[in-house]
Amino acid sequence: MRKDSRLILALDETREDRAIAVAEEVSDLVDAVKINWPLILATSPAIISTLSTMSDVICDFKVADIPNTNRLIVEQAVGRGASGVVVHGFAGSDSLRTAVEASGKADVFVVVEMSHPGGMEFIQPAAERIARMAVECDAAGVIAPATRPDRIREIRKMVGDLLVLAPGVGAQGGNASDPISMGADYVIVGRAIYRADSPRRAAETLVEEIRGNL
Repeated sequence: MRKDSRLILALDETREDRAIAVAEEVSDLVDAVKINWPLILATSPAIISTLSTMSDVICDFKVADIPNTNRLIVEQAVGRGASGVVVHGFAGSDSLRTAVEASGKADVFVVVEMSHPGGMEFIQPAAERIARMAVECDAAGVIAPATRPDRIREIRKMVGDLLVLAPGVGAQGGNASDPISMGADYVIVGRAIYRADSPRRAAETLVEEIRGNL
């Protein structure tokens, strides 16, 4: 995954034609496109391959199962062109390590803390342990909340040189500049881009904000 604009599009649009149109419109501005179950279920897994011709694709499947199931999911995503897969760490180190091994040259990103308020109830208290597991299992990076930039700074200390991806910018209340200043490598933005009248202009504005804090 390139590291140019530091912006990742969370493409949670469920209309296939609109999703492809938005991805095409901003593909040169974003470093990757992150897709989740809503788009997959509304279309088909083939959308991974389609989007991978425009940009690196991160499958935000938040994989959290026994090792063999983790392996099967990651292999399927990568086999269809995914450059990265998001997994949960709470399933344990054996499940996480299997996901990393199954990813081949693709990246595995571990959810250390989620961006919504409920993320503070159960996952945040285990964040340090999950972050340590991500390092020990050779994950490529972690997910940390743009809605709580102070936590990004703490998580950065925990994971060292691993990539830090920060969702929650825009509709969830986070901005694009604070996560970068606190140590995030990328910010993830969804609705503020794909629901905008001009996704390209929205992405350009965010890129300018991010670059102003590099």
